[in-house]
Amino acid sequence: MAHGRYLFVSDLHLDASHPAAIAQFLAFLETEAVRSDALYILGDLFESWIGDDDDEAARRRVCEALTALTRRGIACRIQHGNRDFLLGKRFSERTGCEVLPDPSLLEAGGRRIVLSHGDTLCTDDVAYQRFRRLARSRTLQREWLALPLRARRGLAAWGRRRSRAQVQRLPEAIMDVTPAAVADLLRTQDADILIHGHTHRPGEHRIVVDGRTRLRLVLGDWYEQGSMLVLNADGTHERRQLAPAKGIAGTQELAG
Repeated sequence: MAHGRYLFVSDLHLDASHPAAIAQFLAFLETEAVRSDALYILGDLFESWIGDDDDEAARRRVCEALTALTRRGIACRIQHGNRDFLLGKRFSERTGCEVLPDPSLLEAGGRRIVLSHGDTLCTDDVAYQRFRRLARSRTLQREWLALPLRARRGLAAWGRRRSRAQVQRLPEAIMDVTPAAVADLLRTQDADILIHGHTHRPGEHRIVVDGRTRLRLVLGDWYEQGSMLVLNADGTHERRQLAPAKGIAGTQELAG
């Protein structure tokens, strides 16, 4: 096993409608992931997650692969995304994956690293932030999980169609993080580095907060970009782009 080698991915949006992306992720778990000490999935592993009782075949395959990874002694830590925030205790027990709070802290090479999915940093999207607060309420989640599985599947499919239509109408800037939110998170966590996804805009940004230069590392999505970050125990990092799986079109170069 590698010593102090951590992998970060985000925004995989795995779904039965894109089997090539699932195949690529399963291959990644059996190759890159097993040569690491820990895999961090910073939100939106799935395109949707309607509850831990969902027995859909494609999601089951992914869960079985994650179980195989953790049984080999590789830690897998997952944050909720805006698509799969219902990942819960039963998912964790089933796969051996640890569900992390957002934000979470990690230390490597004497540097404090804050991890986040990134959706809370898009504060200009007021409508989304309002929806997020509502959707994360325990009362609403209990009511949702009490619905029959078939009803939840139908409602989730309708919600995805509606979300795609709304995103197409939003200005690009609204869907990106706001500098003030980034600065506040780095400040409150006393962090040197922020790693996040959500925006699908991979890049590396140096910013000055309270007179101190910090680093924001943004993960790209999986389906289009195969984006991965490698963090070593000494604090050094490498951003990589996996070769796209057959049937996945439209890869992009990682921004610098």
